Amino acid sequence: MSNFTAGAPGSIATFGRAVRQFLAVFLLILTTALIATPQAAKAQDYRFKSVNIDGNVRVDSATIINYLGIQSGQSLSGGELNAAYQNLIGSGLFESAEITPRGNVLDVRVVEYPTVNRIAIEGNKRLKDDALFTVVRSQPRLVYNPTLAEQDAAALVEAYEVGGRLAATVTPKIIRRSDNRVDLVFEVTEGKVVDVERLRFVGNRAFSDRRLRSVLETKQAGLFRTFVKSDTFVADRIEFDKQSLTDFYTARGFVDFQTVSVASELARERDGVFLTFRIQEGQQFSFGRFAVTSEIPNLNPAPYQRLIKIRSGRSFNPAYIDAAITRMENKALKDGLDFVRVEPRVIRNARERTIDVNFVLVRGPRVFVERIDIEGNTTTLDRVVRQQFRSVEGDPFNPREISHSADRIRALGYFEDVQVETREGSSPDRVIVDVDVEETTTGALTLGLAYSTNDGPGINLGYTQTNLLGRGQTLSFNINTVAEEQSYVFGFTEPFLFGRDLKFDADIGHRTTTNSTQQYKTVRDTFSPSIEFPLSERGRLGLRYRILNTKLSETSPDSSRLVTKDEGERLDNSFGYFYSFDSRRSKIDEDISYVVRFTQNFGFNDTDPFMRATGFMGAQASIFDDLVQVRAIVEGGAVKVYNDGETKITDRFAQNTRIMRGFENFGVGPRDLNAPNQDSLGGNFFAVLRLEADFPIGLPEEYGISGGLFLDTGSYWGLDDTAGGPTGAACPVADCTVDDDFYLRSVIGFALYWDTPLGPLRFNFTKALKKKDYDVEEPFELTISTKF
Repeated sequence: MSNFTAGAPGSIATFGRAVRQFLAVFLLILTTALIATPQAAKAQDYRFKSVNIDGNVRVDSATIINYLGIQSGQSLSGGELNAAYQNLIGSGLFESAEITPRGNVLDVRVVEYPTVNRIAIEGNKRLKDDALFTVVRSQPRLVYNPTLAEQDAAALVEAYEVGGRLAATVTPKIIRRSDNRVDLVFEVTEGKVVDVERLRFVGNRAFSDRRLRSVLETKQAGLFRTFVKSDTFVADRIEFDKQSLTDFYTARGFVDFQTVSVASELARERDGVFLTFRIQEGQQFSFGRFAVTSEIPNLNPAPYQRLIKIRSGRSFNPAYIDAAITRMENKALKDGLDFVRVEPRVIRNARERTIDVNFVLVRGPRVFVERIDIEGNTTTLDRVVRQQFRSVEGDPFNPREISHSADRIRALGYFEDVQVETREGSSPDRVIVDVDVEETTTGALTLGLAYSTNDGPGINLGYTQTNLLGRGQTLSFNINTVAEEQSYVFGFTEPFLFGRDLKFDADIGHRTTTNSTQQYKTVRDTFSPSIEFPLSERGRLGLRYRILNTKLSETSPDSSRLVTKDEGERLDNSFGYFYSFDSRRSKIDEDISYVVRFTQNFGFNDTDPFMRATGFMGAQASIFDDLVQVRAIVEGGAVKVYNDGETKITDRFAQNTRIMRGFENFGVGPRDLNAPNQDSLGGNFFAVLRLEADFPIGLPEEYGISGGLFLDTGSYWGLDDTAGGPTGAACPVADCTVDDDFYLRSVIGFALYWDTPLGPLRFNFTKALKKKDYDVEEPFELTISTKF
């Protein structure tokens, strides 16, 4: 008790001092907070009575205030003032801006973006200015926009990438000029073309890499990488190639095929790409059983069963189903049955790997075509596009026919892109067909050099316009000159005369031939109008009138009497018809393509009436999984002069290497062996059979070189006058009769096809198996490759 009483005064004093110190610190902190807080709030609040704007020349002050979003007397925080600054910069009108509060006045100073004086592209060599400026959106006399300039640079880089130059760079720069103007310059570094160095596949078992590469549009870089553009890497082409692979496999029964991925690896030098397609083939299926059933009362399916035309056991191909459906629906339309649709119902047998198909005839919805709208055709007239539709406004709507119409529009070649879509019309039973097209160039000027072992070197100059004035008409003019022949041909075609499927042609031609072998000259002037119309989906019939003026001159004294007696000029008038049947005019039955053409003309000349007829039949098929193409062609002709008249040498058929290979031009047929020139006289008749097979020969596909074998057999024969011998001299032998009998000739040969950047060349190496002693062989020939 005493200890406690003695220590109390010191303890109380110590406690009192601590309390006083605490209170002093607390009051100091509280005072500081009370003083500082009002000052901070005051620094962030602004109120202006006026806004002073400086530096603007083109932009009105009221527009700047509008971008600021500041009202007179409005109270603004520091954050709102910063937002006003961002709005001003974000307008894209000013290169820089400065906002300074000064009492009740807000000073705004701006520097406007300059005006573009001119735009230039520098450093470009591979792509011309005209092509590049189409993707540039910046324009002279408008305000310079750096964001837009960067977008233009990116678009220019993309244009180079499409051409395979992945290393191309484009840098936009400005050059300051007076009066706040700039020149906008895009500096281009093109870089090298990136070629596809290697194109390989992973996961393919049924087909080799070589076979799959032939399917793709993209090719490996080969011998002519400098000229061939298909071996240039284009990223956008990959999607097309993937679809091509899918179509290839699906058409061969691999219904589960898919492209898993496509990997591209850039070479170290950045001038090449290694492409790898990783694929999954799946199992191959074939066709099983077929049936046709009807869900339409009183519609007998039996007649439609015969239209399937697909053999069980062959590899599954959706195109065959499509063709069968087309045939069935066409039959229904011919029978007057509208709105009949064929639904293929597929049953997949995984164990047997077959696919059964049941074609079900059903009643489709009663939908009609309300109208056809065409857009994008700035040059081509609407009627040119509408002529490709078999359906018109008010007809029953057939989706398959609309799809075929779209294919026909694309086949015209007038448009870069064609999109045909349908949408609901004014009511659920009405459909509007929208056709959106993008025009492309339809005129072509050609200038080329040619060489043939028969005709020698030559020049070809031509101009063709396939869509004259947007009317779908064709206008052409061609000049061809070789060592011994010059021709000039002018042609005009109207494919839809009077708005109907009636084709009108008019040709005017002049041809001069100097035959050094035969030693005479011929001049032919021709005028030939014709009309042509369809008899069926694949067959067409035409009527033709022709005026032909022929002049034979400059015969040699050593020529046969049968040549010199025809010297002079003659005018022929003839009227005839021509018929053609071409299975390629329809997508149905594509396994074998076959063509039949027949022409017959009746006319009169200065002396006697005559008849001239020619025929052509050809068939082509692909075998061994489309690796080998086989063709068989039969061609023949006959000419006859009535009233005991005689054919002249210019009337008769003369052999040439386009019809029968292995012999020189005029190398086969009746020949006057008793004349010094031993002239070839041609024949009133000819018949030739050509059998061909084209196939790969093992070289890399990108070289474009393949081979072929062929066999030609036939003959030229028949003369009205066989009394030959030299001109103006007695016959050196007792009998100068020319042998004009039928003698069969046969030639076997090997062909080498070379698809060069200058055109498809063909090298023929031949050996005559059967010939006459006087026939003139040609064991080698270089010419342009053609197909029927």
